Amino acid sequence: MGPHPAVAAIRLAVRRVLHDVLTEFHRHADHDRPADAARRPAHAARSRYAEAGTVGRQTLPERPDTPLVLVACSGGADSMALASALAFEARKLAVRAGGITVDHNLQPGSGLRAAEVVTRLTAMDLDPVEAVAVHVGREGGPEAAARDARYAALDAAAERHGAAAVLLGHTRDDQAETVLLGLARGSGIRSLSGMAAASGPAGRYRRPFLQLDRQAVRKACLVQSLPVWDDPHNIDPAYTRSRLRHEGLPALEKALGKGVVEALARTAQLSRDDADALDTWAAQAELSVRDETGRLECAKLYVLPPAVRRRVLRRALIEAGAPAGSLFARHLEEVDRLITGWRGQRAINLPGRVEAMRQGGRLVIRQS
Repeated sequence: MGPHPAVAAIRLAVRRVLHDVLTEFHRHADHDRPADAARRPAHAARSRYAEAGTVGRQTLPERPDTPLVLVACSGGADSMALASALAFEARKLAVRAGGITVDHNLQPGSGLRAAEVVTRLTAMDLDPVEAVAVHVGREGGPEAAARDARYAALDAAAERHGAAAVLLGHTRDDQAETVLLGLARGSGIRSLSGMAAASGPAGRYRRPFLQLDRQAVRKACLVQSLPVWDDPHNIDPAYTRSRLRHEGLPALEKALGKGVVEALARTAQLSRDDADALDTWAAQAELSVRDETGRLECAKLYVLPPAVRRRVLRRALIEAGAPAGSLFARHLEEVDRLITGWRGQRAINLPGRVEAMRQGGRLVIRQS
């Protein structure tokens, strides 16, 4: 008799991601490998590593032909299910599996809970496993500050261990919430595209569960008797995402019927496809709207479709030093009016001490 359907689903999702990681890892390894090494039989390389081992408590040196995949685990149901699936699938593939838990120091006893997560991950035979404590600032609000601190810690851990990928336990429900939050902010299509299945430097972060709902993932923990920790912040109405999860989405489903989460997740994928196409168009268009000195020509920008033109402007602002996370739609609208509604207005001050002005039919963007 096979595993429970929920367990089978999470394992399949992780297996697909691991196959992708392996394919990319070996593609890069083949590209970087010297010609004589590329001709050496694989079994010869394996025997050389085996000969390097010693008996006793010492372990074999890390095999450079085996990628390391880490799971970011908070101890909650989503990430515990992810950790268990990674541990199971990694045993069957040429993958080393480890785990990282981030202690945000935001609740009493957080250090003890982080230690418990380390114990549980170690019991799954994940290696390396570590807890990383971070300091959460205040910039952007508590949720954004915690997220920034967490990703900084995960980035550092991935670099420290040489990980090929870091798995995150975001589900289809998380994706739906992200789309609604972007919609409420009046954000553009890129925000409505939600979370990507792969993101970060070189696609470091992978989200295997974006097609699975939260209930199925929690069921997988239950049937495997995996202990999980329910973060009280997830039900605290002080946090926007918590209110959306426990009040907003249920109200939408009551008014519109079941299937809202699935529809929002589908919207995210469609929006991502459109946003990617527009980004590619903008990158190509940017080459044709600059003069011989590299300055943007207003007349050429004017004839571009607004969605493409604003992407060109955003790229130029970021290149000049404006922080991407601080550039909002209202900033782009003001700069866009220098192109489409020119009335001799003054320079526009933007985040990162960047200013944009129109001079002699050119758009000048520079740091002040």
